[in-house]
Amino acid sequence: MITYFDPQPPEVDVPTVFPSPFAVPPHPIAMRAIAQLEVGPLAEGKMFGVLVVRDREGHLGYLRAFSGMLDGSWHRAGFCGPVFDHAAREAFWPAGEAELGVLAVAQREVDADPARAAHATLVAAHAAELAALDARHAERKVARTAARAAGASASGLDHESRGDSAERRQQKAVHATQLAPLAARVTELAARSAALDEQRAARSRELLVAIQDTYRFANARGEVRSLRAIFAPDSPPGGAGDCAAPKLLAHAYREGLAPIALAEVWLGPPPVAGDRRAHTCYPACRGKCAPILAYVLEGLAAAPAPIFGDATLISSDEPRTVFEDRWLVVVAKPIGLLSVPGRSGLLTDSVATRLAARYGAAHVVHRLDLDVSGLMLVAKDEVTYVILQRMFARREITKRYVAVLDGVVSGDQGSIELALRVDLEDRPRQIVDAVHGKSALTLWRVLARDIRSTRVELVPHTGRTHQLRVHCAHPAGLATPIVGDRLYGTPAPRMLLHAEHLAFAHPHSGERIALELPAAF
Repeated sequence: MITYFDPQPPEVDVPTVFPSPFAVPPHPIAMRAIAQLEVGPLAEGKMFGVLVVRDREGHLGYLRAFSGMLDGSWHRAGFCGPVFDHAAREAFWPAGEAELGVLAVAQREVDADPARAAHATLVAAHAAELAALDARHAERKVARTAARAAGASASGLDHESRGDSAERRQQKAVHATQLAPLAARVTELAARSAALDEQRAARSRELLVAIQDTYRFANARGEVRSLRAIFAPDSPPGGAGDCAAPKLLAHAYREGLAPIALAEVWLGPPPVAGDRRAHTCYPACRGKCAPILAYVLEGLAAAPAPIFGDATLISSDEPRTVFEDRWLVVVAKPIGLLSVPGRSGLLTDSVATRLAARYGAAHVVHRLDLDVSGLMLVAKDEVTYVILQRMFARREITKRYVAVLDGVVSGDQGSIELALRVDLEDRPRQIVDAVHGKSALTLWRVLARDIRSTRVELVPHTGRTHQLRVHCAHPAGLATPIVGDRLYGTPAPRMLLHAEHLAFAHPHSGERIALELPAAF
């Protein structure tokens, strides 16, 4: 199972502390293993992992694993297998899976009952009949209006009007009588479908708990804990324990191997969400892996996970003021400084807190990502804040960004419209989701190109989290991530994205304010 390095790395190249699985780029010794990773052709993209280990004789090599299943199987020669107890899982899962299949077929049959189509057809026919009747009545009403103007008897015209109303009521009564049997049948079918859906969901939850109970993880101290105990009091998310990193560490402990360094890399086509690129290394996911890795690394000398947003090295004079009056301030936000304090409460240093200390109050009107620099608008009082927020909602405030993309973009300008939502299993990463995502629109224009990169102008017409970053990186967008984007591209000392232009009408004076702040790159 171990692939040994040949030649063996010198000890000076071996880390003395296990690097954090949440840090990228990975340690060079893990990257050496990644460079040797061979997986063959892939029909779909997959996250693969390597774990550099030292055996009992002191030799260095690496283990290989993949996330979830590969080509419909949990196993492939030369790769670490799943963590779960295979025998325990086989004792109930095939029968449980078959049971879920029977329920799904039953629900599909109920949903496909001909009564549903017949009901829809009759409803449409009734709507057409009423529309035709209403059209005739409308014509007659116009005629009555003309007759009244010509002096015709009002009593006769009123009688005709009441007759039209009675005709419509009678028609609706006939429709209700015709529709009643089918409506009752459709109501019955809906109730049966809902009952089957709930039965299937309840059984799925039972089976998920049973599956999760087959996972056991050891840590470096030799202690063992179940998957559900690791996540307690919460329930583990689906797929927890099946990523490459937990598989690798579990196998290493079982075989008495000392973990040295870990790396995970995406190989093959991008996923549907488009948030992964081939041959790019990514940190371990937070939602499914963080609790597991925190436990399995106990007892091992390991580096802590990086904390993004620690601004202790940023001068207290930042952010620099670009424009200011009694109501608002526009500042030049530096990279590495949060716009607002972090949700966890661990990181409080931010543009908002620094300006609040400077002015006594600060209301952030819009945010820039931690790794983004540029112009940022802040209100000094609540009234101004509310007005500016409304102006943003009405798209009366213009923002323009400049970015350098890690590749050559085809075309010179265009628009990108891809709906976005948060990746629930790997916050704060955003993914494209046409069904559940929020609409997002970006206009783009190429400013310059060279053989390796493209400089572009980006104008967001919506303000979704990571909108520009995802729209640049996604295959359905520009398919070229921003240089230095640690989430959607390849990490670098800084991300080359900068808010260079901000224009708006002053909320109190109406004066047009247009500010420019050239990028430092």
